[in-house]
Amino acid sequence: MTKIGIFGSNGRMGRALIEACKLNDEVELSQAIVRDTSAFLGMDVGEIAGIGKLDIQTATLSEQAELADVYIDFTLPDASIENLKWCVANKKPIVIGTTGFNKDQLAQIDEAGQQIPVVFAANMSVGVNLLFKLLETTAKVMGDYTDIEIWEAHHRHKKDAPSGTALALGQVIADTLKRDLDECAIYGREGNTGERDPNTIGFATIRAGDIVGEHTAMFADIGERIEITHKASSRLTFAKGAVRAANWLASKPVAKYDMQDVLGLKS
Repeated sequence: MTKIGIFGSNGRMGRALIEACKLNDEVELSQAIVRDTSAFLGMDVGEIAGIGKLDIQTATLSEQAELADVYIDFTLPDASIENLKWCVANKKPIVIGTTGFNKDQLAQIDEAGQQIPVVFAANMSVGVNLLFKLLETTAKVMGDYTDIEIWEAHHRHKKDAPSGTALALGQVIADTLKRDLDECAIYGREGNTGERDPNTIGFATIRAGDIVGEHTAMFADIGERIEITHKASSRLTFAKGAVRAANWLASKPVAKYDMQDVLGLKS
């Protein structure tokens, strides 16, 4: 039985992770971490998640250090890096689902993957990671002669744009086509932009209401187009994937992994 610790257990994803742990018979939620200034400190995690009492109280790391086998982090970039440093210092595996990291922070995650087992993915959904494989196949067949556009929609509270998943979709396509995403990506259009450069990959972003997460990649030619879409209706789908990744990671050697590794989708 893998013991799971959750950073940011009072957040939207933290609550979903609590529920996902309860639904998974192969793991046990053993530690629910909040900031020492949190109003949720000392509360029952089941009540925070709205699933009934679980007799597990939230605590700070200093109060309940090293109670878990694997930790899961869906917080914010700066907080995730601090939590990652703690995991490195204490030789604890970590699953990171946070997005919006800068290049320096991404480098720190890479470095951590040389010291502890790390799963880092822009999206923990099983369906989205299958989407990555479908996009790779589609790009191989149609990518060199079609116009490629990616659009995504999320709730009003999401801070980074485009989403980490949208960027990951673009990276899969760019890598398959041997393009540099930094050079070929177009993030929104306005005014007289001229004709479309066929080598670009376009991104569009929507932020509205309570949309959990929607992503579409389009390959458009004259006369036909392919659209591949994933829609998430609940954060629980991401949480279930992260818990699955944590259970998988508990027995793995030091390395940096992603969800393609967890799901056995790498060729």
